[in-house]
Amino acid sequence: MKIREINAMRGPNYWSVRRHKLIVMVLDLEEMEALPSNKIDGFYDRLKDMFPSMYEHRCSVGEPGGFFQRVEEGTWMGHIIEHIALEIQTLAGMDVGFGRTRGYGEEGVYNVVFAYMEESVGRYAAEVSVKICEALIAGEAYDMTDDIQKMRELREDSRLGPSTGSIVEEAESRGIPWIRLNKYSLCQLGYGANQKRIQATVTSETSSIGVELACDKEDTKYLLEQAEVEVPKGDIIRRESSLEEACRYVKFPLVIKPIDGNHGRGITVNIQNYDEALEAFRHAKESSRSGAIIVEKYIKGDDYRLLVINNKLVAAAKRTPAHVIGNGKSTIQELIDEVNKDPRRGYGHENVLTQITVNELTQTIIKDAGYTLESVIPKDEMLLLKDTANLSTGGTAEDVTDIVHPANISMAERISKIIDLDICGIDIATTDISKPLSETGGAVLEVNAGPGFRMHLAPTKGLPRNVAGHVIDKLFPKGDTGRIPIVAITGTNGKTTTTRLIAHMAKMNGYRVGYTTSDGVYIQNRLLMTGDCTGPASAEFVLKDPTVNFAVLESARGGLLRAGLGFKKCDIGIVTNVAADHLGLKGIHTIEQLAKVKGVIPETVLPNGYAILNADDDLVYDMRRTVNCNVALFSMDENNPRIKALQRIGGITAVYENGYVTICRGEWKMRIMKAEDIPLTYGGKARFMIQNVLPAILTANIQGFSIEDMKAALETFIPSASQTPGRLNLFKFENFTILLDYAHNPAGMLALKNFTDELDATVKVGIIAGVGDRRDEDTNQVGSIAAEMFDEIIIRQDKRLRGRTEEELIKLLNDGIKMKDPNKKTTIIPSEKEAITYAVKNAVKGSLIILCSDVIPDALALVQRFKEQETRGELMSAD
Repeated sequence: MKIREINAMRGPNYWSVRRHKLIVMVLDLEEMEALPSNKIDGFYDRLKDMFPSMYEHRCSVGEPGGFFQRVEEGTWMGHIIEHIALEIQTLAGMDVGFGRTRGYGEEGVYNVVFAYMEESVGRYAAEVSVKICEALIAGEAYDMTDDIQKMRELREDSRLGPSTGSIVEEAESRGIPWIRLNKYSLCQLGYGANQKRIQATVTSETSSIGVELACDKEDTKYLLEQAEVEVPKGDIIRRESSLEEACRYVKFPLVIKPIDGNHGRGITVNIQNYDEALEAFRHAKESSRSGAIIVEKYIKGDDYRLLVINNKLVAAAKRTPAHVIGNGKSTIQELIDEVNKDPRRGYGHENVLTQITVNELTQTIIKDAGYTLESVIPKDEMLLLKDTANLSTGGTAEDVTDIVHPANISMAERISKIIDLDICGIDIATTDISKPLSETGGAVLEVNAGPGFRMHLAPTKGLPRNVAGHVIDKLFPKGDTGRIPIVAITGTNGKTTTTRLIAHMAKMNGYRVGYTTSDGVYIQNRLLMTGDCTGPASAEFVLKDPTVNFAVLESARGGLLRAGLGFKKCDIGIVTNVAADHLGLKGIHTIEQLAKVKGVIPETVLPNGYAILNADDDLVYDMRRTVNCNVALFSMDENNPRIKALQRIGGITAVYENGYVTICRGEWKMRIMKAEDIPLTYGGKARFMIQNVLPAILTANIQGFSIEDMKAALETFIPSASQTPGRLNLFKFENFTILLDYAHNPAGMLALKNFTDELDATVKVGIIAGVGDRRDEDTNQVGSIAAEMFDEIIIRQDKRLRGRTEEELIKLLNDGIKMKDPNKKTTIIPSEKEAITYAVKNAVKGSLIILCSDVIPDALALVQRFKEQETRGELMSAD
């Protein structure tokens, strides 16, 4: 078996609009296509022995044991690999359950699709599942232990931490979109100009001065002392020679810690003598960036964390370091092992609690207590195994929010304002949190910027607190979702022009627009990325830009199949049309499958948004059945029964009627302007451009733009190299005219033919090329249409051959031309530059040269250079 490719979906996609995290592995079963599971001796038994937990897989049977039943009856290896990939992720602590295996369109080749939680784990699971299946087929032993551990490590390396994750989950539950900005914990909540950022539990609204203060324990302690907040007596030293004097001043027992430490690093508590203090000082030095060390009084009592968000106490927890309690029989190691059996404990952050690891610090603590790992401690004796109460080192937490004394609440909220932190964790030592610190002799030990939420989200004991909700309340008050208007456009032809026109309309209405096209990404009409930018990365580029407050996103099939959409929901989804193009690629072999790909866009429209669909296209019109939003229709025929039906129930439509582009609210017409007066339509001759105008004016109407503003936008959107590069760009020379267009498939060529048939010329010369990633019949058809369109044809070749040879593509085009007109004058000039130059040098008076190009910038540059030469009197043509 051979893996051809592995793609990770990260948004709504062809396989599922709701399940965004999917691995799609293209798997060639090779000789195994002829060997389903029931034809391999012992395979069923070996699979059951290796994965007894797969009994829970119901599969299509719909009951426990269903998958095993399918294996016993006989199923193909792609299906089995799908289930193995799901199961090994579950065994590694990532419980995923969605999967499907479908034919790729070639014999023995399958799309194996399954869910993942972390992309790196999903990709690893894809590769390992094939290896495991091959071992099962061969009857060879396979130990999954290392693979399971590797997947856990990959998860911990790539996942969001529990604090960041909780904020993101809370944002999602409120309809607030988010984007991860780096491989760590920096995330964007909301889009464009409405975004906020978080990094762990530090927000874009967190005071940088507050963070600086919290990281400097000396300044923090000084400010709190000045404000009459109880803090431990202490001293700050930098040299070992100062330690003895500091110990005498503060008096034992002591705590020694770095002044700029965090997460409990470098801290030693309950130091009883100078030798311990010396060792603790050296330990703290290793974790100190500044070299400054705090020596302070050890406050007896329990460790408490008070969490304050937006200057309000929202949670409090009593924290206990990792520990074991003796039973008079078991060794310390056995007690640790028993504690680690708790199902709530896991590797890293996978569970509520973290497993206790025995490291050098743990062994030192055990030794100082007079024990070894083999010692048996007395019944009911508690032995601490770590010197801090962090959950990440195996500690536990008990929620005590409801018993915190009002005086302590007031103190905590006051501290958050003194240090100036919107989110802060305040560490307190006291014997009883239900009494004021002044009565218990307790003290504030530390103030933390970016405090961890894990202990409050899932305490070992007590009530979980949705502390992330308070963060979102602060960042997005009163139900704000942080969204900006998103218009997504897809279809076979017309996407780019429609995108540019809508972006122009929005810009004319005062929006700061970001838009993506097959030419590049534009922010406020500035080209910032070049090339085909119709995929998810380009969409995210726009949505991440903090200056953008209106996004128009062209979304092509390639990105949808490769990675899914770069956004989860849009306000308006437009489908211009569906025609045969790119068939035979990425497992999409029929126009119905292509329609399903394009149909992802309207399916992602928000419930109060609009899917704008072409009522003249059966496949597009049928998309209304799967959407969960309002539907608006457009048509070149005002009497289209589908249009009339929607109008009767008060729906919104756009039609071309009596020479006008018109919006109808119900059956009431609002004529925008005559099509012949819209520059984009070339006096109404370019009917496909009129069709592109219709969804644009529907979008404008839905967004609340006035008719006057629509007219102004349509009048100022001029088909040109600057506003519509490669879309009906007309260049008039003294003796001839060049028309440059992106037409590259049969439907596009037919639309272009309908337009050029309306244009007068002594001779029409077509420059065409074959595209490598098309079916033979599509390239033949382009040649046949060209034979009808042009008096003369020049066949050139693409820069990007996409898996074909020049000779193959030229022959396919030539064959198509000969099918229609065996005597058509045809010249073959593979170089686009040379082909254009030849056409210009040999142009006769009154001729029209129609250049079909897919590398628009190069073609435009060459044509414009010829225009400059003519201006200087340097251009010579046949006449």
